[in-house]
Amino acid sequence: MENQISTKAEEAKLELEAVIGFNGHVPTGLQCHPDQEHLIYPLGCTILIQSINTKEQNLLRGHGNNVSCVTTSKSGVYIASGQVTFMGFKADIILWDYKKRELIARLSLHKGKIEDLAFSPNDLYLVSLGGPDDGSVVVWSIAKREAICGSPAAGLNVGNATTVIFLGSNDEMFVTAGKGTIRVWELDLPNRKIWPTECQTGQMKRIVLSITMATDDCFFYLGTTTGDILKLNPKTKLLVDTGPAKDKFSLGVSAIKCLKMEELLVGSGAGLLVFCKSPSYKPLKKLQLQGGITSITLRGEGHQFFVGTEESYIYCVNLTDFKETLIATCHFEAVQDIVFPFGTAELFATCAKEDIRVWHTLSNRELLRITVHNMTCHSIDFMRDGKSIISAWNDGKIRAFTPETGRLLYVINNAHRIGVTAIATTSDCKRVISGGGEGEVRVWQIGCQTQKLEEALKEHKSSVSCIRVKKNNEECVTASTDGTCIIWDLVHLRRNQMILANNLFQCVCYHPDEFQLITCGTDRKIAYWEVFDGSVIRELEASLSGSINGMDITQEGVYFVTGGDDHLVKVWDYNEGEVTHVGIGHSGNITGIRISPGNQYIISVSTDGAILRWKYPFAS
Repeated sequence: MENQISTKAEEAKLELEAVIGFNGHVPTGLQCHPDQEHLIYPLGCTILIQSINTKEQNLLRGHGNNVSCVTTSKSGVYIASGQVTFMGFKADIILWDYKKRELIARLSLHKGKIEDLAFSPNDLYLVSLGGPDDGSVVVWSIAKREAICGSPAAGLNVGNATTVIFLGSNDEMFVTAGKGTIRVWELDLPNRKIWPTECQTGQMKRIVLSITMATDDCFFYLGTTTGDILKLNPKTKLLVDTGPAKDKFSLGVSAIKCLKMEELLVGSGAGLLVFCKSPSYKPLKKLQLQGGITSITLRGEGHQFFVGTEESYIYCVNLTDFKETLIATCHFEAVQDIVFPFGTAELFATCAKEDIRVWHTLSNRELLRITVHNMTCHSIDFMRDGKSIISAWNDGKIRAFTPETGRLLYVINNAHRIGVTAIATTSDCKRVISGGGEGEVRVWQIGCQTQKLEEALKEHKSSVSCIRVKKNNEECVTASTDGTCIIWDLVHLRRNQMILANNLFQCVCYHPDEFQLITCGTDRKIAYWEVFDGSVIRELEASLSGSINGMDITQEGVYFVTGGDDHLVKVWDYNEGEVTHVGIGHSGNITGIRISPGNQYIISVSTDGAILRWKYPFAS
């Protein structure tokens, strides 16, 4: 025990250099801070604050589960965020100090999920809406950091309230809306009560998705699932007008923002961004963007504004010319694999769902995207000559693309029966080795114009999760979820050795001397094995919770890195078998990890679509 405690004290923190990721599914999740210099947005359990000009990032960490809503106070002093949690458990709201970038208070009352949050105009109160299992609206005092009063958010025979907004100049009046409910609330502070008034919309029954307040508080506008906009008066609680009469917004009005003089910015679930005016709501200017629009946030008065979409795009739009500039893009599905080309750390490639993307390492810019619609890419590798990216797909095909243009070079059809799950290439660029969902390992000869099956090796009983090839191309090792790793002779195309463990193997690496292997998987252990006879040399406890899914070793073999379901990146000393550095930053399960050629960076990817770049902790 003493030994373990002493090593824990010596673990240093891994320095996080950059995060590529944005959860575009959170309604109004993208916020431009009142200082007009920073964007605030959620990614998994964290909140990112990113400088618009320098791209410098800060992370706010404190939520134990995915962030479901974010809001910034009018003064810019506070940020508040809410999360989802498991049914019946309390979901936290966190109040953050924007300048210090730190947690001020944790507010716990709601169960299950925080649906939406709003600050009063002078930072006196915060209003929160609970999710469907909770259904309550609560007013919090910011000074005292405690709840003042609460109430059920909606009537009995209507749905849940999903959105809340304060009047722009009144700290004691706010509006909630949702499924068949629109209410104006007044705060009665002496009696610690809130009084709702139902707004009358006559025969119209609507599900509200988005809400915005006019600058003078005379009206508020609601965007609905049916693609129309309702305009109401908060004083009389009456419907003023609705529109557009024809051409309603396809897939609903998912984001709405009021400018001045009844001018509106409207975003639809089909990705259409429109500038229009009440009462006609006819498009005066329009833009088509990628993915359903979930956030529209103004920079200052709105001469410029930012738009976030479900497919995790962030755009900057100038109001006058109504032209979009793409600021950021990232994966919006779980990232399956990450790989560097041979000998360079300038670029790397990742794959997630139907996309393969090539990134510029230092600027976090996406250089290329290759999409195969309605398919899932499981694994990728660069050919040593850099002329192709080889990819493994769930439709049983191996596809090769050019890394510069993304042009399809060739397809190997029916490469595996139950999808291709792992892939590797030999350094002479003459062979591709693939593994399938059925457990077969296949060796392909790659010529100038032809791709020929050389051998199908049938030993594994379950899907192949990882393949690594020896430097001289005469041997390779395959890891499988059937509890075996097999070392294959690539000259005679037969099995050399088998490693057995009570473990679903996720990853395997050769030590650069190639006499030993290290493996990891669902048993949370890292095991060292002899290549010669497959015997186990040592085992290390690698994680307290969950599988270890990714592993990579330096070219010198002195250090290696792991990542898994405990969301931690760990750097290990190979000979000592001890952790030297730990990286905290992921909020999803880590699915893959690589050390860059030349040992400058460590890049890790996770199920929430995030790509994190860490500084390699040792001088190379």
